[in-house]
Amino acid sequence: KVGIHWFGQSSIALKHPDGTVVQIDPYFPHERPADRFIHPEPPLDESTLKTDYVLLTHNHGDHTCIESLKKIHAAFPDCRFIGPPESVTNMKDAGLPDDLLTEVTAGQITALGSITAHIVWAKPPGGAPEDDIQPPDVQHLGYVVEVGPQRVYISGDPINTFSKYEELIRPIAALRPAIGLLTNHPTEGEFPFFDGCVDMALKLGLESVVPTHYQCFVKRNYDPDEWAATFPEEGPRTLIIPYNQAVVYPS
Repeated sequence: KVGIHWFGQSSIALKHPDGTVVQIDPYFPHERPADRFIHPEPPLDESTLKTDYVLLTHNHGDHTCIESLKKIHAAFPDCRFIGPPESVTNMKDAGLPDDLLTEVTAGQITALGSITAHIVWAKPPGGAPEDDIQPPDVQHLGYVVEVGPQRVYISGDPINTFSKYEELIRPIAALRPAIGLLTNHPTEGEFPFFDGCVDMALKLGLESVVPTHYQCFVKRNYDPDEWAATFPEEGPRTLIIPYNQAVVYPS
């Protein structure tokens, strides 16, 4: 089994039965103006969750949050940080030690102690010209994380038309993740819409799906029940983790 804690937005922690903890995209800023943030307090005091590894999907502020990363390093100086080139450069510039930083890109595999992370694309680096989608400003990665016999897919911020592209679907589906934590939005257009998220989950062969990238920003929220209602009855099981709570999967 694997412990999965969702802190809101795309901030996630995975716990191996041996106690190893990996955080993905920890984003816990303490300055939280009411016109921007739904919750007045951050969901985590970084010093209270012993963290062994951090995975970063891309170098945007709500996914590579230098404030939180520095606090994790101060509390747990042996914690290692893994991410795409732009995130690693950002951490180096912020003073995190080089020997704790590992740069990765799609197609690679990295060991996190007893956990293994397979790196996949979330957005193709060349964009999608046929969909009028320009190349992204930074590399956007996803991860399939092996925790014992369980494989958890973390989507990062996928391209809106992700499910159209076999070259994006195939490497993930081949790893056979059981559960996916999926970024989506009903109207925004940067990420898959609800129906695109369903198509993505079906093509990946996921058994269970969890919505992410909400319950953080006032202007970027959505209703997870509306998302869940989009899935067909014979599709993956929809699992809505309440804000800042955890599940043990499978349970």
